[in-house]
Amino acid sequence: MSMKIALTGLSAYLLVVGLAACSGEQDELTQWMEQQKREVKPSVLPLTPPKKFDPQPYTALTGVDPFSAQKLTVALKQEARQPNSMLAAEINRRKEPLEAYPLDSMAMVGSVAKKGQPYALLKVDNLLYQVKVGDYLGQNYGKITKITETDISLREIVQDAAGEWIERSSSLQLQEKSR
Repeated sequence: MSMKIALTGLSAYLLVVGLAACSGEQDELTQWMEQQKREVKPSVLPLTPPKKFDPQPYTALTGVDPFSAQKLTVALKQEARQPNSMLAAEINRRKEPLEAYPLDSMAMVGSVAKKGQPYALLKVDNLLYQVKVGDYLGQNYGKITKITETDISLREIVQDAAGEWIERSSSLQLQEKSR
């Protein structure tokens, strides 16, 4: 039993000595931190005041609208005055009723032949139209070049990416009636 007491007393003594040694290091560390706080001076730059907002009046309302129909008409007329322009003949002719509609709003629903000449039947806005080769339709100066039982071939005049007027082939196919 005395051995047990001796070991317990020794362990208690070692624990007290260890704690005393740690507290000595702790005191030293605390002193060093306080000294560093006193010696180091932070260098914070003052904030610059915000710039004053100076609003600008919106003056584009008085300018010409780049998408106006009037500006487009003027541009097309200038293009038509150019010699060798494909558009010249198209602008100077009378517009046909089906040129007011885009091609994707039209549907070919049938074809007939009168006196040997083929005609196509187009449905536009729930109205039925009869067209023949040489008629115009669509908003890109589309002229019908060929009609078969199943489709209508067109020649359109459109602007390419460079702004030049070019011919493009299009077609409308016969629409099967869905059930």
